[in-house]
Order: sequence, then structure tokens, then C-alpha cells
Amino acid sequence: MQTRRLAPIVSLSALCCAVALAAEPQSIGMLGPAGAVVKIRGDFKFLEGPAADSAGNVVFTDIPDEKIYKLDAGGTISVFREKSNNTNGTMFNAAGELIGCEMQGRVVAMDAAGKVKRVVADKYEGQRFNAPNDLVVDSQGGVYFTDPHFRAPTPLPQGVTAVYYAAADGKVTRLVDDLKAPNGVILSPDEKTLYVVPSMQAEMMAYPVEGPGKLGAGRVFCTLKQPAGAAGKGGDGLTVDEQGNLYITSALGLQVFDPSGKALGIIAVPEQPANCTFGGPDGKTLYITARTSLYSVPMNVKGHAFGKR
Repeated sequence: MQTRRLAPIVSLSALCCAVALAAEPQSIGMLGPAGAVVKIRGDFKFLEGPAADSAGNVVFTDIPDEKIYKLDAGGTISVFREKSNNTNGTMFNAAGELIGCEMQGRVVAMDAAGKVKRVVADKYEGQRFNAPNDLVVDSQGGVYFTDPHFRAPTPLPQGVTAVYYAAADGKVTRLVDDLKAPNGVILSPDEKTLYVVPSMQAEMMAYPVEGPGKLGAGRVFCTLKQPAGAAGKGGDGLTVDEQGNLYITSALGLQVFDPSGKALGIIAVPEQPANCTFGGPDGKTLYITARTSLYSVPMNVKGHAFGKR
């Protein structure tokens, strides 16, 4: 599908440095976008891990700067947590805790003030994890998370890159260990499918969920469109809307696929995106972390809210 680069235009905003970057973003059918892609703020080092709470506030992580930020409903950005141990992916659970992947080797639960309340997982078979990267919480209180090699010690503490499940009772199970760089991870809204986005292959994977922390055989869900002259380029983070459509970050922008794996289109972003989530008061704003900047784009569809019981 042909994509159209977005022409920069200036837009007023309550946040300094907010810039509207497209008057007419490429349409992804009835899903949107419903307006311009907007740069909320730049000047970060490398952004990742956006997550929305039940009120629509959005937190996001700056990995090398070891900070977690919060964007509130009024448009104010503040520091949510200092010394984050290079937190990458995050998501709120049903209890309102922020679950985060610390790339220094563990998955933790934080309270509303950004303080670590408990360790969700820090070892498997007695060894620390490589560098937990991204996660998704299920309705049973468990956490699926990826553990690739990015920022990990060498040799790898676990010996392999893998996908794990940390159950609510603390038991950790290794589920997938045959992907080179499992990165983004998300569940379908009905929690019957776990999607895994590898960063070193174009094929995105899907696994049937046979029970909490129990997966069936994986299959190729879709293949990402590649930049001109490139091959084998994978994705990074992703999110899912209430209809089950996936938004996978890639070198070309957010590649959108329906639940059957059909490509619907690409939402172009001025900087290469790393991750995304739905938030805002009505759940219809797509927030995108893209290298040094945070962007938003209004959509016609709501994001799926995870962690409900």
C-alpha cells in the first residue's frame, strides 16, 4: 500500500513544543485517524513503554535516562519515577499498579506514586532474566513478558531469548524460546491469542492461549511491509483496539492489521515509533513513543483495556 508522508504544520497546544504534523493523515478505513498526528513534546533520549490508566492518563518511559514520565488529562508532563532501572514496557493492572519491565533484569509492580511495591519476577531457574522488554497483563492477574537480548549482559543470563508468564501466585513459566528477538507482546481482547512481535524477522507470531500461561503451537499472523531495499525487518511494540485490530510499530510507522492478519494500512510518524497505546478520557487517542518524542493521534475506535477482572 502506498503511504503518504505527512506535511508539517504548526498547531497551538497547552504543551510547549506541541506541533500538528498532518492535516489529513492516511485513512485506515473506519478506524481513523480522526485528526492530525501531533508532536506533544520532544527533547527525550529514547522513549518507550506508553501505558494508560483507567482515567486516561498516560505514562511513558525514557530508557537511557532512567525515568518514567506521566502525561495527565490536563496536558502536563511530570516525572513519575526516577532511577527506573531502564524500564521499558509498562501496563496497568486491575489493581491500578503499574507493571514495568526493568531491563536490568526484573519485572516490578509500582504504586500510584511510582514506588516499587513488589517484584513480579526476577529469576527463572535461579538465574536473572536477560533484559525484560515488554509485557501484557491478563484478567487472571498474570503477566506475559518478553526477554530478548537488548541491553542484556553477555553471555545471556538465561542462555536464550524467550517469552515468559508470571502467574499471580509468583510462578514463572518459560513459554517460547525459539525467536531471535521477541520484543512486543499483546493479547487479543478475548485473551484467546497471544501476539509476539520479533525484532529480527518480518513475520509476526500468534499463539493460541489454552489457559493462563499455557500456549499452543505458534503460527505466522502477518508479515510486516518492508522499507525499500530492506528485508527481515521486524517490529517493536504494539497495541490493540477494542475490535482486535493490531497497531505494530515499525520502520515505516504503525502498521495496522485486522484480527485475521489482513493489512489495513500504515499510520506514518515523523520519527520511527517504538511503541504505542490508546488513552485519553474516551480511550480513543493513540499515543506513540518515537525515539526522542511523544506523539498523539485521535482515532475513531477505542483501545482495549487490559487487566479487568
